[in-house]
Amino acid sequence: MAERVIEVRDLRKAYGDIEAVKGIDLHVERGEVFALLGPNGAGKTTTTEILEGFRPRTGGEVSVLGHDPARSEIDLKRRIGIVLQSTGVDPYLTVRETIELYSGYYPRPRPVDEVIEVVGLEQKRDTRVDKLSGGQQRRLDVAIALAGDPELLFLDEPTTGFDPNARRNAWAIVKNLAGLGKTVFLTTHFMDEAQYLAGRVAIIRSGEIVAEGAPGSLGGRATAATTIRFRAPTNAADLPDLGGERAADGTHQIRTHEPTQALQRLTRWAVDHRVELEGLEVSRPSLEDVYLEITGGEEGTA
Repeated sequence: MAERVIEVRDLRKAYGDIEAVKGIDLHVERGEVFALLGPNGAGKTTTTEILEGFRPRTGGEVSVLGHDPARSEIDLKRRIGIVLQSTGVDPYLTVRETIELYSGYYPRPRPVDEVIEVVGLEQKRDTRVDKLSGGQQRRLDVAIALAGDPELLFLDEPTTGFDPNARRNAWAIVKNLAGLGKTVFLTTHFMDEAQYLAGRVAIIRSGEIVAEGAPGSLGGRATAATTIRFRAPTNAADLPDLGGERAADGTHQIRTHEPTQALQRLTRWAVDHRVELEGLEVSRPSLEDVYLEITGGEEGTA
C-alpha cells in the first residue's frame, strides 16, 4: 500500500453555530498531485489551513507526514512548503538572495542553484524582486517554498491572475515538482489546471466532500455518453436516424455510447450525398461540466 502523507478522518470546523467543514474524509499519497476543488465558501480554504497548521479544528483526526498539524511541531514545519496566494518578500533583494535567506531557516536546504533551475529563473537569479514580472514573482514564491527541500507542498490558487502563457509555465513547474518526487496538495478554481496536473481530485461543497477520484472518471466521465453536434443543410434528405434532437437553428445533437459507429454512419451519409457537416463537434463531459453539475454552478458567500 502506498504511503499516505495526509490522512483526514471526520474533520470538522465550526464558527459558532456555523459548521464550515462537516466531517470530511480524504487522503493524499506520497508523490501524488492532489487537487481540492470547490466554490468560494465551500470549506476549501478552511480545510487547507487546518492541514497547514494555521487553523485549529473543532473535531476529527488529521495526520500530515505523521504529525498532528495543530501541535505546530517544528519537525513538520521543516518538511512542508507553502505557496500562499500572495507572499510578502523584500523587494530589494535579488532572486538568489531571497532564496538564500529562506534557505537559512532550514537544517538541510536544497542547493539554491537547483531551486532556481526548478522554477525556471536562471536568467533572473541576480534580478531584484521588484523588477520581476507577476509570473516571475509567482515562480519565486514557489522557490521560497522549495528552499527547505520539503516533502510536501501546499499550492493555494497558484495561477490566479496569470495570463495563459504564465499559467502554462506554472504548470511546468508543478510537473517538475512531481518529477522530483514531491507530494503536492493543490487548490484551484481552474478545471483545466486540475485536469492537467492532478492524479486525483476531490470536490467540496457546503463543507462536505461530494465527489472524489481521478479527473478522467469523476462523476462517471469514463462511461458518460459522447455528444455529437453538427449542422446539415435544411434541404438535406435521408439524414440517417441516429436519434438525438434538432434545434431551431438547425443544429443536430446526438448523445451516444457508440460514437465510432455513429460517426461512421453520419460521415458516410455526408460523403455519399456531398453534404458538408458544418460545425461538426465530438465531445465528452469535461471536468468543468462535472464540477458545475455537482456544485450547482453556485459560488458561496464566504
